[in-house]
Amino acid sequence: MKIGIIGAGYIGRAIAKLAVGQGHEVMVSNSRGPHTLMSLVASIGCLTGSVEQAAAFGEVVLVAIPLKNYLAVPAAPLAGKVVLDANNYYPERDGNMTELDNHSITTSELLARHLDGARIVKAFNSIRVNDLERDGLPTGTPGRRALPISGDDARAKRQATALIDQFGFDVVDAGPLAEGWRFQRGRPMYCERFDAVGLQKALSDND
Repeated sequence: MKIGIIGAGYIGRAIAKLAVGQGHEVMVSNSRGPHTLMSLVASIGCLTGSVEQAAAFGEVVLVAIPLKNYLAVPAAPLAGKVVLDANNYYPERDGNMTELDNHSITTSELLARHLDGARIVKAFNSIRVNDLERDGLPTGTPGRRALPISGDDARAKRQATALIDQFGFDVVDAGPLAEGWRFQRGRPMYCERFDAVGLQKALSDND
């Protein structure tokens, strides 16, 4: 599968490495241009391109950027595609966003509103990069760590689940995008380690 990655920070690079390791074709991009990413070609074995090229390249596209820059993500090439949203809201970095501060919208709903027509799945936002790189285990391993997702498109969530499973994690579906607040930054279970049963309980208790 072709995977485009918008954002070359810690999470974007970790997902690129995991995806290449599973045999996927990966193109990584950032706002500064592919000439700043040449080291990734040698170290990971991925392709590099502009944000627009990565968006067009991927059958599935990961967005892992500072949330304040979400309007810079190109909408047209992502229409109809599965977009994995790994963003989190840090007011000290992103500036205050009224809709997020008053909890009238989730971070992923904000991105979905901008990327009208894309099939958004909130994923990979609730795990530290070191854990993402070291905690993956084979399918069926007792106590395997689980990651939460949310989204409004069932087929997109199945694709996200299959990819996360390849990376070594079980998945717990928290429901539609509107329920993504349950594992946003600042919630009690954010970035905590659970197996599938424990994560389901943590999400249910997080009211």
